[in-house]
Parts: sequence; structure tokens; C-alpha cells
Amino acid sequence: MTRAALVVGVGARRGTPAEEVLGLIRGTLEAAGLAAGDVVELATLDTRADEPGITGAAARLGVPVRSYPAGRLAEVRVPNPSAAPYAAVATRSVAEAAALAEPGELLVPKRKSASATCAVARRSPMAENPASTNGSRPFTMAAMLPPTKHTKHTDDAGPDLRHHGDAEIRGLDLTDLAVNVRTGTPPDWLRERITTSLGSLAAYPDGRPARAAVAGRHGLPEERVLLTAGAAEAFVLIARALPARRPVVVHPQFTEPEAALRAAGHEVGRVLLRPEDGFRLDPSAVPEEADLVVVGNPTNPTSVLHPAGVLEQLARPGRTLVVDEAFMDAVPGEREALCARQDLPGLVVLRSLTKTWGLAGLRIGYVLADPATLALLQEAQPLWPVSTPALAAAEACMEPRALVEAADAADRIAVDRAHLLAGLAEFSEVRVVEPAEGPFVLLRLERADEVRELLRARGFAARRGDTFPGLGSEWLRLAVRDRVTTNRFLQALDLALQGLPRRTAG
Repeated sequence: MTRAALVVGVGARRGTPAEEVLGLIRGTLEAAGLAAGDVVELATLDTRADEPGITGAAARLGVPVRSYPAGRLAEVRVPNPSAAPYAAVATRSVAEAAALAEPGELLVPKRKSASATCAVARRSPMAENPASTNGSRPFTMAAMLPPTKHTKHTDDAGPDLRHHGDAEIRGLDLTDLAVNVRTGTPPDWLRERITTSLGSLAAYPDGRPARAAVAGRHGLPEERVLLTAGAAEAFVLIARALPARRPVVVHPQFTEPEAALRAAGHEVGRVLLRPEDGFRLDPSAVPEEADLVVVGNPTNPTSVLHPAGVLEQLARPGRTLVVDEAFMDAVPGEREALCARQDLPGLVVLRSLTKTWGLAGLRIGYVLADPATLALLQEAQPLWPVSTPALAAAEACMEPRALVEAADAADRIAVDRAHLLAGLAEFSEVRVVEPAEGPFVLLRLERADEVRELLRARGFAARRGDTFPGLGSEWLRLAVRDRVTTNRFLQALDLALQGLPRRTAG
């Protein structure tokens, strides 16, 4: 079988670290289902050929760096031209032009991190004689990933940011391991409170009691609380209402923050955490110039719980630090939570009642931040954004008995997760991201996409991983369930692995 010859075009600012360039390249290849071993060279502008970030990434990949003068790259037609590189070096996209400088087809158009860009092309046989290349030839796009939906920016084609776990089970009779909502919820007492609220639907919603309850639960003044129609609305408000010139999202994580930022017209930088580092965050990986940073804790889908002290290092004057704590109430003791902090500049914490209380269909969450920030967000909200039943649920979930029930649920999840991890450890083919701290685990195995389909045939829905930036088709996310359900799943996984069709050498 002929080995694919992939060329990665790279552009990078001066001083961009090799880790960022390499992370961008690896994430781009994984998201497109391409192998890093098929890369034959990195290509770039000649004035960037000696950049340590580019040469270091090439060395890690074991490939040479090939450079082209600006005049040569300026002749190459690119699908996603930008004004900034044209003004700087007369080339409309360094990454795409470098990737297409020799005959070939563009597989993945320009993708960006905070300070670098890359594009991937497959080289054609006629590129063996570079001197014969006509730089003005048209480009082609084969097997190109579709652009992100609902976005003005199509130059970061890759994972479908709007894909969520509910798509794995909708309309199907499957045991749900794809959605992270706690089973058996809402509890009866919460259903009763919601039902009782229906008697006052003729009146406009009054959010003051629920707001006071949330503030009391976290020991905060009421002016630091904003109720929203779920965390998803909060992400939209942040994207539309808060000033940001260089927003950055730490991935892999919940994709809705980036989708909302892109829909609002922002160009979004990505910091891709690496599996070899256990998806742990090094604060220095976040660019200094980033003025809005989004990170999940514990992070969906990796189940990594970042220490509060690490996240604190990202807070500074002039920067908005958004910490998504949607799953923090599933962590025993809510250790590493920042929700009650008032001393960190620019801190915005998001909470959701969806997961623990089974309220995905009701839409209720809240934002905790300084009053000036919340005033900007509230101005972007419509009148009465949260319904009366949702407000009743929020107030009820802040009561002492609810907090005790949530704490008990978090303890049970920890026990059930340990059982799941012990079972997965019996499979030599499976590698789990540990330590896992959320109500889900992320695992890696070859041919995961085929295994997922075989699991579906046996009645189990698992969350695909390739729609998360930084992951690829070999990743699956599993919700933590009770011991009986887990045992049934482990048996199905064993049968699925045994049922994989054999691959013949070609």
C-alpha cells in the first residue's frame, strides 16, 4: 500500500513555542483522521523557517522544514485568504499557500491556535519535480472536513462544535452512556415543586427568590448572581456582551463556548491539552495576550479536575476568565471550586442544574461574577429569560435537603466510577484518562468508531470523541452509571471487541 505523503503548511508568530505548533498540528491531524506518521515535511515562509517553534515541531515529528519566499507563496491561490498575512508578507495565507506550493490537494484548510496556523495537503506524484510547478494553479479540496456550523469563520474547519451527546440516543431505545445527566432524575420532590409552580404561569416570572437562594447557597451577595436559561445561554451572553479581542478556549472541552464565540463573530484561539500530559493545564500555555479564556472544571470530556491554584494563575486585570463548573456539584466536597471567590479579577463562573437534577428540558443555570460584568450580560438578555417552573426548580435545588442529596449523589458517583474504571482496566486495548473526577470517563482505543457501532447494536450508546477539538476517532466518553448497568456494559464491550472484523494487510 502506498504511504500517503502529507505536507503541513505552517505559519507562526515570532516566539511561538514548539509545544503550541506541535499541538496544533497533532490536533488538526487527529481531528481529520490523518496519521502524523504520514507527514513528510513542514512547509512555511522562508523568514519563518528558523523559528524555534516550527523547527522544534518538525524535529518532534521527525520531518524536515521546507521554506518558500513570499513571492512564491503570493502566487498560490488559497481558499481562505486573510488580510493580516497579506499586509505583513504579501501572502494571503502562509499555511495554505505553503501546503499547496507543490502540486497536491488540500485535505484540511487553515486552522488556528492562539499564535500559529496550519493546513494539510496530500502531495501528488508530480511534485517530485518542484521546478516544474506553476504556482498559480487552482487548489482542490478532497476529503475536507465540513466547516463549523452556524459560524462566519470557515477557516477552522474541523469537529462539529454543535454535536452533543443527545444526538447519540435521540429516538432510540438504548442504554444511555452518551449523556451525562444523572439517571432517576428529577426526584419526586423536585417534580412536585415544579408542578406546583404551574399554577402561577399567568404571572410574569419573578427571579428574585431564586436569585437570593443561589446567592445564599454560595455565600455571595445577590448582585453577583445572574440566572440564565441553562449554561448554554450564558455562553451566548458572554460571546455577545463581553469585550474580547483575543478569546481563547482550552480544549478538549465542552464545545458550546467556542461555537457561541464564533457565532458572535470572534476568531477563537485554541489551547490544545495533550493526552501524554493527562490533559493537564499548564497556565503558561495560554497566550499572554488572551483577554478572554474559557476552561471547564472538571472538564468535559476528559474528566480532569484542574487545581484551583492552577486556574488562579490565569486570572489577571484586563482578562475575563470563564470557568465552567457545570459538573462541579458531582465532585465530592466540590474541591477546587472557584464559585465563591470574589478576589480574582475578571473571574466568571458558570453553574448548571441540568446534570445532577435532570433538568435538561427545563433550562436553568446561573453565572457568578462581579456586578459590572453581570450588568453587561443582563443587558444582552431578553426580558424574563428564565421561566417560572425553572425558577421554582432553582430555588428548590438550593435548599439544605437538596444540597445533602447532591452531596450523597456525588459520593455514589465516585464509587460507581471506581467500579467502571476497574472493569475497563481488564481490557488491554483500552486506555482511560486518569484520575477521572467527573461523572464520566474518557477512554482511547483503536477502531473506537467501529466499537461504538457494535455497542449500539448491543443496546448501548457511547459518546463519540471526534467532535471535540484535540481528540480524534479513537476516543469515546462514557457516563458513569450504577454497578448493574456498568456490568452489562462491560460484557457488551467485551463482545464488541471480540466482534471486530479482522483487518487484512494491504
